[in-house]
Amino acid sequence: MWKQRFSQTGNLIFFILKRDRIRIPIWLLSITLMTILTATSFAGLYATDQERQAIAETMKNPAMTAMVGKGYGLENYTEGPMMAHQMLLFTAVVVAIMSILLVTRHTRNDEEEGRVELIRSLPVGRLANVTATTIVLVGINLLLALVIGVSLSSLGIDSMGWNGSLLYGAALGATGIMFTAITVLFAQLSANSRGTIGFSFTALGVAYLARAIGDVSNEALSWVSPLGWILGTEVYVNDYWWPIFLTLGISILIGVIALSLHAIRDLGSGFLPAKPGKKHASSFLKSPFGLAFRLQRTGIISWAIGMFILGVSYGSVLGDLESFFSSNEMMSEMLPPVEGFTLTEQFMTMLMAIISMLCTIPPIMFLLKLKGEEKRGHIEHILARAVSRSRLLGSYLILSLVFGFVMLLLAILGLWVAADSVMDDPIALQSFLKAGLVYLPALWVMTGIGVAALGIKPKLTGVTWLVLGYSFFVVYLGGMLKLPEWMANLSPYGHIPQIPVEEVSYLNLATLSLLALILMIAGFMGFRKRDIAG
Repeated sequence: MWKQRFSQTGNLIFFILKRDRIRIPIWLLSITLMTILTATSFAGLYATDQERQAIAETMKNPAMTAMVGKGYGLENYTEGPMMAHQMLLFTAVVVAIMSILLVTRHTRNDEEEGRVELIRSLPVGRLANVTATTIVLVGINLLLALVIGVSLSSLGIDSMGWNGSLLYGAALGATGIMFTAITVLFAQLSANSRGTIGFSFTALGVAYLARAIGDVSNEALSWVSPLGWILGTEVYVNDYWWPIFLTLGISILIGVIALSLHAIRDLGSGFLPAKPGKKHASSFLKSPFGLAFRLQRTGIISWAIGMFILGVSYGSVLGDLESFFSSNEMMSEMLPPVEGFTLTEQFMTMLMAIISMLCTIPPIMFLLKLKGEEKRGHIEHILARAVSRSRLLGSYLILSLVFGFVMLLLAILGLWVAADSVMDDPIALQSFLKAGLVYLPALWVMTGIGVAALGIKPKLTGVTWLVLGYSFFVVYLGGMLKLPEWMANLSPYGHIPQIPVEEVSYLNLATLSLLALILMIAGFMGFRKRDIAG
């Protein structure tokens, strides 16, 4: 009986690999190349032990601990500990995102588009599709772990030995397997792909925030988070393998529960069913904008809460920065005070850049929801009424622009509320608003890229995420890796002034706004002319 439920799993594995024959290699190559390039850069970045210890001192402050994790090996900050401390958590989050998106694509998304029902009509076991998806993702993460481990150890860097390098790769692979299991579970609980992605990203966000708060204030809280377990490996310092086995053990348990639920779940349903709607739609819901908002209302509320909490988590550590900077002679030499500005204000500029890019994610998701609706044939019903294509696309664009502003504003308010309660000499709300809202033109450019892709060729919408990922890389690592200035200039965020330290360049902001407008116009023109998928 159970054997029949897994019938044709092998054929479905090959089917999934064939469907994603381009997508999977891109993910693997991108993560591997990013890891190798970063490790190589660290090897030649700091010439002396004094320079390495100087950067180690900067990593001891609470804000950096919240962002990249608790540092191990800071007393002897060689390339290995430096790599693990500054890159392991960041890369693990990227691997988790990869796993969430790929699992959702082959489970809930395929159910919504009718592929699973078509496959089930053939002599295929009930559990074959979800099992095949799980096996493929586990295989991808194991391959990633092996490739990164071998690649790092082959670089010949003294402090990156075989054991530590294999553990680094295993930490990333275990993270991917953990979030593969979590996403498969949420695919059973949720009634649609939107909910699956929403719950999975919420779990990832909670794991990151719990780890951040725990690393700064309460170490026990860090061990509640899977990301805290991964950092507990202390790669290239003590090389503990038991957190990997813990992560894999919990992943297997979650996976078994998910398979058990899938075995008794009706196709197309979820254990957390969607709330039935009202008998009569309001006038607001009858408009394209109202419908777009209603479809994404839960996601909007969840992201809004998440962005505010993100701001609070970063703001809560600002109170300790000034005393840390003032009592540390090495930091005083590395960050000489700028006249008229505190060291905390200078450090705040980097936080604002990171927060603004994180706040760009939800509005892009809100905009690109239109692509999913088009693939499912839903927008044909809307366009069959007295609704123009421009009005339909404009509704999603307005939704993206309005809530992009709201997300950024909430993150800034959270940052200010927490900072105001912990700082002896609080920074005015006006200063936070100026430093954060100046990133709006960059956010508009990212939205414009999404509109242009939607309007001209929907298959190119992935370029939007590629540009955002590149921007995060050059901003997050640009200072540490001393990347050339031209690389930052390729990102819209590289042209934003770092207020309050830098003067506002209205020409740069106007140019970015004009570029965003041109991209949006191009998108509208393309959307009016191209064929609608049906």
